[in-house]
Amino acid sequence: MALFGSFTKNKKDNLNEGLSKTKESLFKKLGRAVAGKSKVDDSVLDNLEEVLISSDVGVDTTLKIIERIENRVARDKYLGVNELNIILKEEISELLEENNPGNESDFELPSAERPYVIMVVGVNGVGKTTTIGKLAYRFKQSGKSVYLGAADTFRAAAIEQLEIWAGRVDVPLIKQKMGSDPASVAYDTLSSAKSNNADVVIIDTAGRLHNKLNLMNELSKIKKVMSRIVPGAPHEVLLILDGSTGQNAFEQAKQFTRATEVTAMALTKLDGTAKGGVVIGISDQFKIPVKYIGIGEKMEHLRIFNKKEFVETLFS
Repeated sequence: MALFGSFTKNKKDNLNEGLSKTKESLFKKLGRAVAGKSKVDDSVLDNLEEVLISSDVGVDTTLKIIERIENRVARDKYLGVNELNIILKEEISELLEENNPGNESDFELPSAERPYVIMVVGVNGVGKTTTIGKLAYRFKQSGKSVYLGAADTFRAAAIEQLEIWAGRVDVPLIKQKMGSDPASVAYDTLSSAKSNNADVVIIDTAGRLHNKLNLMNELSKIKKVMSRIVPGAPHEVLLILDGSTGQNAFEQAKQFTRATEVTAMALTKLDGTAKGGVVIGISDQFKIPVKYIGIGEKMEHLRIFNKKEFVETLFS
């Protein structure tokens, strides 16, 4: 048996498949980190630090994990390298639980508010429109009526892409022509959804970061208009990040959390990258729940981020 357990792909498990590149990379690096060692010492910890940073966990989060393991080594006096993967798994699990407390559920709505309004933010190219489509599909599959609002009016392609997804999922899309006021689109969407007793409204917004002030003003205006139609809206501001970009995802998270209040995050494209460790770092650094992860192209490949399941799969 290999030191950190055999790495076996299970095609029946979408999460296992989706995280396969991250798992393979992590286990290979961990194996090299402890090669020729029998116990966890300073050299092994230095190597482990390098492994975590190179796996896009992030410097600050890596240092936090290393400090926790150092404390355990000091307390237990002797820890063999055979126990290192168990310790690492436990510390990562605890860290995720601290930053994302509570139990994960399926695609159920967290409050009795109807319609429940989700405003989606994120730069172009991170899988924002695709995630909206998959989210609409998941909600519809759970018996909810869904409306989509194409408030990214600065790109014709954004409206067209959302229209395609609305057709696939068979849900109503409210749109206007390119260049229209995004807040006006949001107003029309919520008005229509409310009059038709919809359960969920998902509003797409423009993904521009080159002028943060304009972005802040635009998002604030959309929020203000929505709250007039549905008090308390938006009930959720969902930031979409591309997990395959590693540290660039951290930077985007910084920019958007400064521009608006973000209440939840989704990490996409984890199936095509070995940088799945970014989920751990982003969860830790921003103290904002990672709610969804994207692990493939199919509609059902958008999953609720289950902390325990994620770590178990990563270390299986």
